[in-house]
Amino acid sequence: MAPGELPRKVASPTLTVLLCLGLCWGLWDQAQTDRLIVPLETLNTSRDSSNKAGFSITSMSSHNVGKYQCAYQIGEILSQPSDLLPLVMTGQHEAPSLSANPGPVVALGGNVSLSCSSSWPRGSFRLLKEREADVPQHLEWMFRRERGQGIFHVDPVNTSHAGTYRCYVSPQSYLDSWSHPSDPLHLQVTGVYKAPSLSAMPGSLVLSGDNLTLQCHSETGFDRFALTKDEKLRAPQHLEGQPSPNFFLGPVSHTHGGQYRCYCGHKNSSTWSAPSAPLGVLITGIYEKPSLSARPGTSVKNMTLQCRSEIWFDTFYLSKEGSLAPPQVLHLQDRAIPYQVNFTLSPMTSDLEGTYQCYSSNSNSSYLLSQPSDPLELLISVSNSQDYTMENLIRLGISALILMVLGVLLFQARHRQGRPQDAAGTYT
Repeated sequence: MAPGELPRKVASPTLTVLLCLGLCWGLWDQAQTDRLIVPLETLNTSRDSSNKAGFSITSMSSHNVGKYQCAYQIGEILSQPSDLLPLVMTGQHEAPSLSANPGPVVALGGNVSLSCSSSWPRGSFRLLKEREADVPQHLEWMFRRERGQGIFHVDPVNTSHAGTYRCYVSPQSYLDSWSHPSDPLHLQVTGVYKAPSLSAMPGSLVLSGDNLTLQCHSETGFDRFALTKDEKLRAPQHLEGQPSPNFFLGPVSHTHGGQYRCYCGHKNSSTWSAPSAPLGVLITGIYEKPSLSARPGTSVKNMTLQCRSEIWFDTFYLSKEGSLAPPQVLHLQDRAIPYQVNFTLSPMTSDLEGTYQCYSSNSNSSYLLSQPSDPLELLISVSNSQDYTMENLIRLGISALILMVLGVLLFQARHRQGRPQDAAGTYT
């Protein structure tokens, strides 16, 4: 190759974390201005030794930041340079904060915004997802309430958005010098799998001080389960998983009353099932007990159980011993003393037999109930609970049929007795 002659070029290599493909290597620094690249280092390798070469930076400093390219040379043939690889240095400034709105747990197809905030006067925000090869997202500075803020909108959310995020801030004059990373934000996506079911053992009506276990029932194949409380009021702030579907909550206190849901998922994943149907856990024994009594119903086909309290309560519950169904709930209509409600039981069949108790509560703390009333055993009398009209008609029909058969038999008997007499008169 003649002096001053540029070498012939071949296909460009790939530069990843300061590694590129080839045999005779060169590394260049691409300055921010549009000027020629400057060779930094050359590394010779044998043709059959490797198709990679490493250029090491033993001590990172601000002089090493910038955009890098690499190329390889075989004899007099020089490859095209690789794509630019930006190299930045972190840990130079105070870490920003990263938050999610409305929260870090979002349903599949929903919307969420990741907000990076810093008190730094001017610069840029960078959002980076861990374990991803994508280039960090970049936003220019915005001022909100005397703080710089960059808002990254994620919508609609899909499974690829689940994962761990951090954000950085870089000053306007040093865009390759980034701050310390923010605390990690774990974005979790729900609704990816079928919803499980949630049940309470021994039941959702629990005396304060007793043990309670909530069981999350799902299809096979899931090894991670999460439990949340009071999602009706707000989106879950986080999902903490455990390998077992059984959540032991006892011995319970007034803080355990509320509405629960559970999720199932896979280990080391940020995707979850849809939430289970809500399960209300009622804690009893908090207030003085009411009284329970039976009253005649408006007809023979129903009965009324009256729950009564001398202390003001506006919500009353009726439960049947051994029943898996949730307690019946009635709200107070008449504020006159005594405070009472009437639970109507209908139709009066043997299924209603059993032992009943009632509880009182306030609507502003509806999951905290009084002590149970004294038990009331209800026995259903068969004679009072069934309508015998049809049975009586059937009996009358059978009786009429029997009388008809007897009449026919009597008629035939008389007819046979008359025949011998007729025959005797003929021979005379």
